[in-house]
Amino acid sequence: MKVLVTISLVFAFSLSVLADTVSDKEKEALIKLYHATNGLQWKKKWDLSLSVSTWYGVKAENGKVVALNLADNNLQGKLPEELYDLVNLESLNLEKNKIEGSLSSSIFNLKELELLNMADNKLSGAIPSSICQLAKLKDLELFMNAISGELPSEIGKLNQLEILAVCNNQINGKLPASIYKISGLKVLLLNNNKLSGSLTNEIINWNALQNFSLFDNDFTGDIPKEIEKLSNLEELNLSYNKFAGEVSKKIALLDALNMTMMDEDGNPFLLEINQENKLQ
Repeated sequence: MKVLVTISLVFAFSLSVLADTVSDKEKEALIKLYHATNGLQWKKKWDLSLSVSTWYGVKAENGKVVALNLADNNLQGKLPEELYDLVNLESLNLEKNKIEGSLSSSIFNLKELELLNMADNKLSGAIPSSICQLAKLKDLELFMNAISGELPSEIGKLNQLEILAVCNNQINGKLPASIYKISGLKVLLLNNNKLSGSLTNEIINWNALQNFSLFDNDFTGDIPKEIEKLSNLEELNLSYNKFAGEVSKKIALLDALNMTMMDEDGNPFLLEINQENKLQ
């Protein structure tokens, strides 16, 4: 009996050790991240002399780092290239820190990624086109940074995307045509940028959309009537753009600011409610 108990304990210990072990490459990537972002100043620091399993925010399974959550932990500086050696990551949350620099094109290495949250940092530069290779990505949150440039033209390849939140940046240019192909989008937050151009009737493809915000950009043209057909839409804000024409009463009521637009001189005005809805 004692032998069986001993064997069981040894087996359990072996499994524990196995679960606690990550490759040298992944451990080195974590250590590089720690040093590059001033780990000694983190709110919750790592003791690099202890096992990776004790490091705050690191989740490992079967010897692989699958999640890293260091949100609001006072990370400062630029992300090291070695971060992108964590090729088994499914979730990367570095929200609300002081991370600088731009996202590396090496991000395409994180092919298992389903969540990427780098919101509320000091990121600059453009979103790399290689991000469009993250075929499993469901949640992309980069809001409240200083990101510039245009949205990647092939963003439509992210066909599993449900949340795209890039508001409060300096993103410019037109919406890529491919964005309308992401039929599973539930949340699309593009407000407070420098986007321009117009919306197309392909917006009808966003039937799953629940929250849609373009507030404070430079969009022009008519607002597509197809928005009315988005049956799951609960929150809408298209105000403080340069849309023209008329809108239905239904859309005007759904918009948080009742379709307040800006004219060429920067003066606010309300879009007209179309006659058909006035009579109803």
